[in-house]
Amino acid sequence: MGSTLSKGQNAPLPGGPVTVTVDVATAADLSGLMVTDSGKVRSDADFIFFNQPVGPGVRCLAPEAGEGWRLVVDPASVPPEIAQIRAVITLENGRFGDVAPPTARVRDAAGNVVADFTITGLQAESIVIALELYRRGTDWKVRAVGQGYAGGFAALVTDHGVSVDDEPAPAAPVASAYPPPAAAAFRPPAAPPVDLPPPAAAFPPPSAPPVNVPPSTTGAPPPGRPGEISLRKGGRVDLQKGQKVSLRKEDGGPLTQVRLGLGWDPMQGRGSIDLDASAVMYVGAKEFDTVSFTHLHSNDGSINHFGDNLTGQGEGDDEVIGVDLTRVPPQVTTVAFVITSFQGQAFSAIRNAFCRLVDATTNAELVRYDLGSGHNTTGMVMAALYRSDGIWKLQAIGEGIKARMPGKAAKLAVPFLPTTF
Repeated sequence: MGSTLSKGQNAPLPGGPVTVTVDVATAADLSGLMVTDSGKVRSDADFIFFNQPVGPGVRCLAPEAGEGWRLVVDPASVPPEIAQIRAVITLENGRFGDVAPPTARVRDAAGNVVADFTITGLQAESIVIALELYRRGTDWKVRAVGQGYAGGFAALVTDHGVSVDDEPAPAAPVASAYPPPAAAAFRPPAAPPVDLPPPAAAFPPPSAPPVNVPPSTTGAPPPGRPGEISLRKGGRVDLQKGQKVSLRKEDGGPLTQVRLGLGWDPMQGRGSIDLDASAVMYVGAKEFDTVSFTHLHSNDGSINHFGDNLTGQGEGDDEVIGVDLTRVPPQVTTVAFVITSFQGQAFSAIRNAFCRLVDATTNAELVRYDLGSGHNTTGMVMAALYRSDGIWKLQAIGEGIKARMPGKAAKLAVPFLPTTF
């Protein structure tokens, strides 16, 4: 029988690998921070999570066979300068005060419970350090921590020295007796708000091909000169860099709910491709809020990310962001869509990358923009929704930036925003 810990208590760990698991009454991730005596990581490679699942002596295993996320630690393989390994629970949506208290457990190699800790007293927090495994002389122990962060993911990793504005350094291959686990092809998305229709599966492309309408009837610009064009019933618009679209339906009514779909193909035999779609809200040139894989819903609820795809496997859209234009705060002038390549591959090496805009009320594809090749960058300011004379419009931007994380991309996107201020 293992030890039941209270906050601050500790217990010895047996020799050999141990596994940390958590019981949480809602969708949540488990990750690990490998820190030195200073309480900081040596580099971003010491943050072990779903997108970087293997470190020296530590592995993050995706859910399978009815089990949740697991953090496997082999103390004998942990570098000597690492003093503690902190197990972190991150909710995909909501806060801990709205669900039953989570329980963290440590098991030995035979599956026996060594220690467990039920974390009470959490309220507004969405992320918590559950346990820490730490050195005591030549031995290892476990301590019940239960330290929550109301500021969420960014607050916690910044406190531990992980960069959130700059992209993480590529993780070097780690020699390990354990092969890297197969990453889940698609993280389960948080449930969408009740007033936002659920997305259609993979947003299958419309059966009718795009309708080529003469420029005189569409208002399209002369060939070779980007400009504003109009939506037409029964056919999508294939955008070129710099072109603009007025988001009014053919009957004159405005679109109210749209979805942005991002898709790409994996690189066969050349490693995984992990593109991330983010939506950045701006007031003029000032960042207002960012929706990304680390922050799935805008604070006002108008923009929602439906989950992080880690590989590009499957047909149709790999990542989806929904925007309720009626709920975007009136002071927000622009919503920019940025794409970042987490693993660091340049867009020029990625096959069949595209984005498209879908009318969320009918699932009709309105606009498609092929990202194409040629950008030797790890980020792209893809397109932007912006207000003009009280009407929402879309502009294809297609400018490359040097960014692998949403925070840095949001800053670098500012010079390319449509001029609305």
